Amino acid sequence: MSIEDRIQATAKNIEGKLQEAVGEITGDPKDKAEGKAKQVDAEVAHAKEDLKDEVKQVID
Repeated sequence: MSIEDRIQATAKNIEGKLQEAVGEITGDPKDKAEGKAKQVDAEVAHAKEDLKDEVKQVID
């Protein structure tokens, strides 16, 4: 997995956590939902990259 992909996924996860926290503070359900969605996207990206790493190890 490329470091850049992991960095982007981590950044998206942090952005989602911040957005969810802002939504929690302001009471904005849209921000909370969007923040959670970004976190899920980041988790999926990490899982995809983990799978790529595992396949590469099996091939090597």
